[in-house]
Parts: sequence; structure tokens; C-alpha cells
Amino acid sequence: MALRLIAVHAHPDDESSKGAATYAHYLDRGAEVLIVSCTGGERGDVLNELVARDPKSRRDLAGLRRAEMEHARDIVGFQHRWLGYEDSGLPAEGEAVPPGSFAAIPAEISAEALVRLVREFRPHVMITYNEQGGYPHPDHIRCHEISKLAWDLSGDAESYPEAGEPWAIKKLYYESIFNPERVSRIFETLREKDPGSPLLVQFSELAERFARRPSDATARVEVGRFFERRDEALRAHASQVPPDSPFFFWPNDLQREAWPFEDYRLAASRVATSEFEADLFQGIEEEGS
Repeated sequence: MALRLIAVHAHPDDESSKGAATYAHYLDRGAEVLIVSCTGGERGDVLNELVARDPKSRRDLAGLRRAEMEHARDIVGFQHRWLGYEDSGLPAEGEAVPPGSFAAIPAEISAEALVRLVREFRPHVMITYNEQGGYPHPDHIRCHEISKLAWDLSGDAESYPEAGEPWAIKKLYYESIFNPERVSRIFETLREKDPGSPLLVQFSELAERFARRPSDATARVEVGRFFERRDEALRAHASQVPPDSPFFFWPNDLQREAWPFEDYRLAASRVATSEFEADLFQGIEEEGS
């Protein structure tokens, strides 16, 4: 049985910072992986000064980000689909999102496009963000909402009847990759291995901030041998990821020793599984459907 995983993200580059090593791991195991980008990231800022010098970054940011997404797709090897909605940007407090943007469209309407993809791809596992969107960007929150609707309704023949034959996803996960246990373990390993490292100053503040967050991961997938491919995919999104990005502060060998995992929280399941998992497909292979 071919196992299939769908991951639903808000913007291009989110898939590389939040799960690329996991996707590479399951592709290596023979699974099919489909990444869905809900928006094109048109209202994002260019965070890399070198890219900002390119007139294309000002003339056609949407086109640049599409090209970056194609590059990341080719590096990791997943399938990719655009959901087709417009980036909502990150409005100032009290401001509304732009009319017609992703977060301005009712979730029940936007969800139909995702339900259509689910019924076409027929995934066993879905990954997306938690109720807060991972962080409170309006597109991330809406991404969670339409993913939850797709989980609830893609298997219901009476919901979105023109969107294809019903398909019920088996398991729904929320990504929890940047979690306090991971940050603490990497920090402590670095302090033990290299007490004079200048990275400790940067890490200490990060570790203190993450220590105040709850740890809710229930699945821990060992993906350390794919960290370089993850980083290469991240660098493909050059407009969003400068060479000195905090994503690259932690040496990969240190990460592999301290925390060679990417973490997820099981939000819902239609198959029997255990309290803690090392495989997102646990309980599905045995079912044989």
C-alpha cells in the first residue's frame, strides 16, 4: 500500500522551515508527499538584502516566490500544489486584512479547494498548524481552520458534493518542531560540548523564552540525516531566508546529537495508535487500506 501524506502551509517557505526533513524522510521510505501552499506569499517582505537588490523582488515578488518554491520542491522531491489564495499580509493591530485575501474569505468557502485536493490525492496523514496557527499570522490561523474543515468533511459525501469522491483522512497532526524540549536539549548539549561557544549567548535567551511555552508533542520522527536537505530547501527561499538566518545558528552535527527529530502533536485519529509515536503512519500500515 502506498502511504500518502499531505502538509498544508500558509506561504511558500513554511514547508521548508516546518517539516522539510520529515517530508524527505517519508519520501525516502517510499511514501508520497504533497505540499499545499494556501497563498503565494505576495505580501511578504524581502528579508535578504542581496535579493532585495534584484529589481525582480520589487517588480514581481509573487513570481520570484513561485520560482523559489519550485526550487525547494525539486530539492526535497515532494509534489506541490497552490491553493490559489492571496497573501493577507500581517496587518497592524486593529487593522483589517485586505479584502479578497485568504484570511478575509470565509473558511467554509476556502476549504472547498482543499477538500478537492484531499479527495484527489487521498492522503492517510495530514499535517498543518495548531489552533494559533503556530504563530498568530492571519493566514496561518486560516490555514489551520480550513485544514480542520477538510479533516472533518472530506469523507462526508454530503459536504462539497462537487469536489470529488469522499475520502476520510486517517490521522491529523499539528507541527510542533520548535518546542521547549528541543531548544533546551540543544542548548545543554552545546554548553557541555563547547562551553566557550559564542552561540551560547544567543541560545540562552532563546532557551529561556521557549522554556515558558508548553510542550505538547506526541510524535517524534527521527530525521537527522535529512537536516542538510532541509537547510538546502530553506536556502532556496532566498527572499525570505538570508544567509545569516537564525535557522542556521545550530550546527547540524550538534542537532543530530542532541535532537535528531521533528515533532508533532496528534490532534485527531480515526485509527488506533499509542500515546507517543515515532512514526506518523503508525496504525495505518497495519490497517492495510
